[in-house]
Amino acid sequence: MDDVNIYHIQVRGRLAAEDIESFSPPGFTMEQMEGNDTCLAVRTDQSGMIGLIRHLHGLGFVLLSISCTAAN
Repeated sequence: MDDVNIYHIQVRGRLAAEDIESFSPPGFTMEQMEGNDTCLAVRTDQSGMIGLIRHLHGLGFVLLSISCTAAN
């Protein structure tokens, strides 16, 4: 993968790992936030990120925030 970064995605609602396992790169982490939000951390390139966003949208999740940090 070129230009791999770590993306943090916060969505409204409870997301189950099985909802995204087939569309997310291996090694993602997921944390249930206070309230009813879920935060994901995914190490991927921009193309993988776009695919994951489309999948989450297709499942009906509302994206609250996305941030990117450089992967070491």
